[in-house]
Amino acid sequence: MALNFPNQSRSYDATLHAVRFWGHDGAMEASFYVNEDALKRIQPGLRSDEAGILAAFDSHRDLIHMAAAKVYRRGRKGSYELIPADF
Repeated sequence: MALNFPNQSRSYDATLHAVRFWGHDGAMEASFYVNEDALKRIQPGLRSDEAGILAAFDSHRDLIHMAAAKVYRRGRKGSYELIPADF
């Protein structure tokens, strides 16, 4: 099966300065996070507070999901980090 993102929930991780979200490959759930630097690459001028970071994620959700699918295809792991080079 292909990776998809039926669950639109996401959360801000203050420790990592990242947004966590989840994808599904059949019955398997994969955990992802996109860090603040990656979000700054796709949205220059990003506000570096929780509201700004979550808004950037929401504005670029489709692009982020496409990048997550590419990272996921590289190899299965417990969680996946999206970095600026992924965009």
